[in-house]
Amino acid sequence: MQTRSIVLVAALALTACGNPQPSKAQEGEFAQPTRTAPNDAAGMKSSFAPVVRAAAPAVVNISARSVQRVQADPFFQFFGGGIPQARVAESVGSGVIVRSDGIVVTNNHVIDGAQQIKVVLNDRREFPATVILADERSDIAVLRLDNVSDRLPVLAIEDKEEQQVGDLVLAIGNPFGVGQTVTNGIISALNRTETGISDSGSFIQTDAAINPGNSGGALVDMDGNLIGINTAIFSRSGSSAGVGFAVPAVMVKRVVDSALGGATAVVRPWLGVKGNTVTGDIAGSLGLSRPQGIVVTDVYANSPAARAGVRQGDVITAVDGQEVNDQGGLNYRVGSRNPNDQVQVAILRDGRAQTLNARVQPLPGDADPKQGTTIEAGPFSGASVVALNPALADRLGGDPFTTGVIITGVSGRGYAARAGFRQNDLIVSINGRAINTARDVEAASAGRGPWDVVINRGGRQIRGVLR
Repeated sequence: MQTRSIVLVAALALTACGNPQPSKAQEGEFAQPTRTAPNDAAGMKSSFAPVVRAAAPAVVNISARSVQRVQADPFFQFFGGGIPQARVAESVGSGVIVRSDGIVVTNNHVIDGAQQIKVVLNDRREFPATVILADERSDIAVLRLDNVSDRLPVLAIEDKEEQQVGDLVLAIGNPFGVGQTVTNGIISALNRTETGISDSGSFIQTDAAINPGNSGGALVDMDGNLIGINTAIFSRSGSSAGVGFAVPAVMVKRVVDSALGGATAVVRPWLGVKGNTVTGDIAGSLGLSRPQGIVVTDVYANSPAARAGVRQGDVITAVDGQEVNDQGGLNYRVGSRNPNDQVQVAILRDGRAQTLNARVQPLPGDADPKQGTTIEAGPFSGASVVALNPALADRLGGDPFTTGVIITGVSGRGYAARAGFRQNDLIVSINGRAINTARDVEAASAGRGPWDVVINRGGRQIRGVLR
């Protein structure tokens, strides 16, 4: 994946989540952080060993194996030599034990598609593991170790978001498969959103060295608690360049709590607003002293924001006291809460600061429609379609405010397949008529062609005339 000419490389590290058992740090082994820089030679020689002793036993190595079918060359298949071959793929990463009965957190990309998962503890014990919840959007997966007979070491999740830029941190993981490694650094930035990693992620940025193999490992504070899961690095070479990103513990805990509560997916609530980042020009036009927040351009009808009194033109500056400056940051702040939680939304309206209380809710609609309407005639004959709703649009990675009808499947026998339509194409209009329901598709397709069709495919609008 290219991001501003810099390759985004998966980084492998160690991290932990939602732990009901107190860590040694919680039991008083470490004092509360004072954030004082060393001021003498003795201070410069201080060791991280006490923190490592407490945290390292809960960091594990993860080996995920999958069998992939590789289709042979069609030329050789024609002559009888095209038998599909099986290829074994193996990924190696890190993880964190967050519950003493064998609950482990890692990155989704470490175990994605795996048929077999093996977890090796710091003391070299090995356990098979099963996935109990994998959340692609946050890149967090929760595993359960099989055959655990005693209490395992754990890391406590520090989800209070009290970290500051400049705080010392440790990254513990298994880079390059060489074995458990500890590196140190500082928090370089908080609330990084425009990284290209996720549309709803807000990351902790650190300069602690993390490399391939560290993915899923722990980012630990000086109390020995888990504050993030190391997930990605920016690098030209594939090795650490001092710019690493970790999923914050607050989101890790949300995924763990969902898994332990029996959920099969993480339900992210929404506020129901869409907006633009306040630039210098926008700030000047609104009379703001500096660029801050996002200016609301749309409010979804009957959404939590609408019920709380948010209006177009308001500038949202913070959620629960945490500053937001783009749509991704707002999505993350709201999405890390539980459905039905009440949040405080700080806004600027007509130059005056206000605080509104909103009770966030899951996105409306069915995110996984069981079946669609099959179109019998016209350019979309043979296609199954369903009207888009906010929950479905969000699951497909689109804008929840988008309207239209999406193709959920295409039969090989219909006109739609011959015309080249694909699953997840969004039908925008037919012969200039806006399409919002399956019935709209049927009505606009009735009769003889030609049909002037506009679709949206992967964010790109395509227009064609079919006869």
